[in-house]
Amino acid sequence: MPVTFHTIPFWIIVGYYVIINVVLFAAMALDKSRAIKNRRRIPEKTMFLMAILGGGIGGLIAMYTKHHKTRHIDFILAFVFTAALHAFLCYMVMKHFIFIP
Repeated sequence: MPVTFHTIPFWIIVGYYVIINVVLFAAMALDKSRAIKNRRRIPEKTMFLMAILGGGIGGLIAMYTKHHKTRHIDFILAFVFTAALHAFLCYMVMKHFIFIP
């Protein structure tokens, strides 16, 4: 018995999470480059807000690929918690879009 999705809501949700994670990754990379050059930085609250909005996975990837904020336990906890929370929320939302004919 095949499982199918309502495709439009599925791709809207996937697209949103791809965009927010890429934006947080880019913000972390930009902040790292500005930190090296001693220039104006991106506020930490902005990065936390992007994580809360769903960018936790992008933040975690940036932390370890760009070696930025890896000693800040608050960033590690926030990114891991928000990534897990949004994975759970995606599961809960997506199960309403799945139907078995």
